[in-house]
Amino acid sequence: MDNDVYGHVNNVVYYSLFDTAVNGWLVEQGLLDIATSPAIGLVVETGCTYFQSIAFPETIEAALAVTALGRSSVRYRLAIFKAGVEEAAAQGHFVHVYVDRATQTPVPLPDPVRAALETLVV
Repeated sequence: MDNDVYGHVNNVVYYSLFDTAVNGWLVEQGLLDIATSPAIGLVVETGCTYFQSIAFPETIEAALAVTALGRSSVRYRLAIFKAGVEEAAAQGHFVHVYVDRATQTPVPLPDPVRAALETLVV
């Protein structure tokens, strides 16, 4: 699935990379248990601008920042880089709205999540 018929990573894969970067960071920080966290972030908006192609098996790196924190939402800014390259291959944004897992209704960002996200605000 990594490379498409044109020999590079297809545009839809970048959104998966964004999702992995965000959720991976939340899991690493101890803020998200994918199976049991009572409040979860659902993606409500994404966008991506592409600058250069990447292809499997190239090693990539991701950068993550927060550009806005709302009552129940967070807007992430992300970039994907070829390993060791300073210019981004792609950059984009990703918006989570936090909802109650059971009811799927918006809830305020949990305090520990908000505190950790504040460390990423640019």
